[in-house]
Amino acid sequence: MDTTLADFTQAFQLTLWSTLKDVAPILAVILVFQFLVLRRRIPNPWRMIKGGLYVIAGLVFFLMGLEQALFPLGRSMAEQLTAPEFIQGSDAPTDVIAHWSDYYAVYLFAFSIGAAAVMVEPAVIAVAMKAHQLSGGAIHANRLRIAIAVGVGVGIAIGSFRIVTGGSLHYFILGAYCIVIIQTLFAPRHMIPLAYDSGGVSTSTVTVPIVAALGLGLASSLPGRSPLIDGFGMIAFAVIFPVISVLAFAQIAHWRGRSHAKGDSHDETETNHRTGE
Repeated sequence: MDTTLADFTQAFQLTLWSTLKDVAPILAVILVFQFLVLRRRIPNPWRMIKGGLYVIAGLVFFLMGLEQALFPLGRSMAEQLTAPEFIQGSDAPTDVIAHWSDYYAVYLFAFSIGAAAVMVEPAVIAVAMKAHQLSGGAIHANRLRIAIAVGVGVGIAIGSFRIVTGGSLHYFILGAYCIVIIQTLFAPRHMIPLAYDSGGVSTSTVTVPIVAALGLGLASSLPGRSPLIDGFGMIAFAVIFPVISVLAFAQIAHWRGRSHAKGDSHDETETNHRTGE
């Protein structure tokens, strides 16, 4: 058998076995409640079995893709963007330490890849569509997705800045939560739960592997940084900053709505005065 095919077969078998072990407890809980608590048969069992096989196959190939593509790609991009010849130029002295502002390409890439990943995140799409449906169209699905994407992009860029500068994670997160608390006091009440949930759905199947790969690759590429200490923590930024951006989106929309309402009221008053004259 060809070496590449043999490696693929071995990786597939190992990933399949690991996935089956991970899915087994979930399946056991569902079956126990279905047959012992609800005491009912499973509706459309063959469709459920077929869907379950699709899920397992998708998880297997997705996990293999992460290991063979996304994680190496994240490390490769981080290494290239932080290489001294890219940051300072090929003719720069090797003993000169780059300033944090010299890593602007890293911040731009972090923002772009974070925002792009969230725009195709299935959980974000599902929540945005449901919010649009339940609000009767008052919450625009695409605008909500963009707001979440901007928040994640800004969060990943700030997380990259933290790794470059070696700043303490708890100060950044504490500052972000202080902003959230202040925004919560002034944001429209109907948007607060959705904003808080936006942080959770933004870190799902697509975003987490990309963000983790970027953080670990960046910490591994920078001198004096530890992948264990500095590489992790990027996902925390991807969780909290979408809350900030969605609350800001809600506040701006609320203020604009009040401004339009005042303008319409003023126009109506002027019209009434003219009619009275």
